[in-house]
Amino acid sequence: MAHTHHIQTGEIPKPQTAAIWRTFWILLGITALEFVVALAVPDSILSHGVKVMLYIIMTIAKAAYIIGEFMHLGHEVKFLQYSILFPMAFIVWLLGACIWESGSLFNLQSKSPKKVEKAKTSMMFQQIEKQA
Repeated sequence: MAHTHHIQTGEIPKPQTAAIWRTFWILLGITALEFVVALAVPDSILSHGVKVMLYIIMTIAKAAYIIGEFMHLGHEVKFLQYSILFPMAFIVWLLGACIWESGSLFNLQSKSPKKVEKAKTSMMFQQIEKQA
């Protein structure tokens, strides 16, 4: 039995370095913009909350671009894209709701009457120690 080797002749396809460099520059630009918003823009121009929202939006945009390019989701059929993106939208909403509720819970704890009672009790113990 003789083994035969099939040699294919023709042109070697060009590497797609242009697409890779385009992706690199887009991600670098978004990352640089995130650093500018986070570090260089003072709170007098944009409030801290607006800066955080911009930072979150840019991070989500960067993640979506990475998923579309590197995981090839951008080249799939629309139904598959939507079946992944819609549940992710609910997860993002859930995270936002959890962050919002945790902030309001912190505000409730800081105004709690028990905390005021503890403060009065500790002041009483301090006065008793001073008298002794």
